[in-house]
Amino acid sequence: MEVLRIGFLASHGGSNMQAIIGACKTGELDAKPTIVISNNSKSGAIERAQQEGIPYCHMSSVIYSDPKILDETMLEILESYKVNLIVLAGYMKKIGTKTLSRYKGRILNIHPSLLPKYGGIGMYGDRVHEAVIRANDNTTGVTIHLVDENYDTGCIIAQTEVPVLKEDSVETLGKRVLQREHEFFVETLIKIRSGELELYS
Repeated sequence: MEVLRIGFLASHGGSNMQAIIGACKTGELDAKPTIVISNNSKSGAIERAQQEGIPYCHMSSVIYSDPKILDETMLEILESYKVNLIVLAGYMKKIGTKTLSRYKGRILNIHPSLLPKYGGIGMYGDRVHEAVIRANDNTTGVTIHLVDENYDTGCIIAQTEVPVLKEDSVETLGKRVLQREHEFFVETLIKIRSGELELYS
């Protein structure tokens, strides 16, 4: 399989992104982080990119008031870095139609539940864990899926379960799920790189 040239889209801390970058640095994952794009100029993801020496840019409606221009410019940047896989690492915005079309079947997102449970607009972070605890579920998990024009509806690539403990709070459950996210994203990308997992739309 061709070398994975990963472009990251992130809005906040970028801890999943960091886990992937770390795996690339150790050689565990044979891939190259090429560009970090954030809609938040003060995001932790940008700070991480600076620390790692990875090119980065801030792209948001503050700079590009026309969503079409934002979409076109994002696509140009991704292509200029020869990105062949886009990884959403806590990216909170919808991706434009041109970028979605160009990278169809090559955009991955990670979600902190076993989709289709607890997905959709407004369901992210602690909101998901609150819903899991409220429903008295015994199991939650992590889903990696392809990105389409809607929230959390793209084809599921991989899932892993995380137990919900009786004593769990939103905080403790969230920490355990996040830790599994870090591991599982790397595990899944390794399988994609080896050809064990195929991406499809």
